[in-house]
Amino acid sequence: MSYRSDKILALTGVVALNKNELELTSLFHEVLEHKMHGLCFSPYVDGQKPGTQLTEEQIRRRIEIIAPTTKWVRSFSCTEGNELIPKIAHEYGLKTLVGAWLGEDKRINENEISNLIDLAKNGYVDIAAVGNEVLYRGDLSEDELLGYIKQVKSEIKDIEVGYVDAYYEFENHRKITEACDIILANCYPFWEGCSIEYSLLYMKDMYARATKAAAGKKVIITETGWPNYGEKFLGSEPSVKNALVYFLNAQQWSVEDEIDIFYFSSFDESWKIDSEGDVGPFWGLWDKNEKLKY
Repeated sequence: MSYRSDKILALTGVVALNKNELELTSLFHEVLEHKMHGLCFSPYVDGQKPGTQLTEEQIRRRIEIIAPTTKWVRSFSCTEGNELIPKIAHEYGLKTLVGAWLGEDKRINENEISNLIDLAKNGYVDIAAVGNEVLYRGDLSEDELLGYIKQVKSEIKDIEVGYVDAYYEFENHRKITEACDIILANCYPFWEGCSIEYSLLYMKDMYARATKAAAGKKVIITETGWPNYGEKFLGSEPSVKNALVYFLNAQQWSVEDEIDIFYFSSFDESWKIDSEGDVGPFWGLWDKNEKLKY
C-alpha cells in the first residue's frame, strides 16, 4: 500500500467525478512528487516530427524536466538522435525501456536493430523492445517480426527482450508471444470508446487478457493515457478533469496491484494531429512548451 492510497482510492470509478479540478490537481502533484513507475518520452518540439534529427540539448532538457517524477523512461526509436535518450536517461538515474522502431523499410529496420543491440551492449538498456505496433499497422508479417526478435535475443543475453503492441495482439499472435521474454502491452480505453466512469475497469480487463495470453510471463503496460482536449470519441470524452481522473486511477492501481505502467505521455507533440486527429497533440502531462499542464 502506498503513502497516497487512502487519498486516491476514493477516486476510482464514478466517485472520482465528484471531485473538483483543484482537488484532482493537488493529488496529481502529490503523485509526481513521489514518482510514478514510468513515462513514455516525447522528444519532438514544435515543428519537428519523426524524420527530424534530434539534438542532445533538447533531449537533455526534457529528461531533466521529467527525471524528478518517474523511475523509468520509454523511448521509441534508436536512430535520428533517439539513441541519445537512454544514455542521457541513465545519467539522471532513470531506468530505460528502449525501443527499435520497425516499419516497411528494411534499411531503416536494420539500423534500428543494430543501434538497439549496441546500446544494450554498452549498458544503456534495461528492457529492449523490438518494434511498436508493427502487427497492428500491418507493416511486417509475423515471421518477419519474429526474425528481428530472434536476432536481438541472440545478441543480448542478460536483458529481457519484448515487443510492444495492443494487448489483444498477443492473443492473436502466439508465436510472437512465445518468443518474447516479457509482454509489452498498450492499453487504451479511450481508443475503444470507453467512458471515463468505467475506464479503470476496462483497462484492468485489457491487462487481464494480456496476462492470460502471456501464460506466466510478466506483462507491462507500455502505453495508456487520456487526452485533455479534442473531439469526443464514441463514449470517450477528452477534458482536463477526465485526464486527471484517468491518470490518478492508473497510478493508484499501479501502486496497489504492483502493475508496471508507462504513462503516455510526457510532453504534447503537435505533429500527432496528422495521425490521431485533433486529440493527437494533447496526451502529455506537460504541454508543447514544456510547462506542466495541471
